[in-house]
Amino acid sequence: MAKQASTKRPVRGRLKSMRVSSGFRAFVLDQLAGLSGIHDRAMFGGVGLYTGDVFFGILASDVLYFKVDDSNRQDYKLAGSRPFMPYPGQTMTMSYYAVPIEIVEDAATLVVWATRAVDVAKVSKKSARKPAKKRERLSDQRKRR
Repeated sequence: MAKQASTKRPVRGRLKSMRVSSGFRAFVLDQLAGLSGIHDRAMFGGVGLYTGDVFFGILASDVLYFKVDDSNRQDYKLAGSRPFMPYPGQTMTMSYYAVPIEIVEDAATLVVWATRAVDVAKVSKKSARKPAKKRERLSDQRKRR
């Protein structure tokens, strides 16, 4: 008899604490002051970093993470950075990597890395919208029939 595949979703476990100290939050925002339109929002105990409506960074447990893709991930890996993993012991990662501390401490270089992360987030945001538009077109086509 063939074994049926489980329909249960995998258990993620507890979300680790992402609490950020006010001093680290203020330091990072000060370092990123050269980035146009920078602002932050509290989220799940951590902090989201934005330029306008573009979400490009995370502060979690006093670590700064930036959005990555194939265009900039290698820089983080070469620096020994680790991906953001909100669930301890799980293999699930997000497209954010820890920014090396020497980059965080150099405001000019940090703004360069942040700008690249913003560019990655913009591309990601555009590609995430495309399927929705396709679904809308399909829905419109069905209505016309």
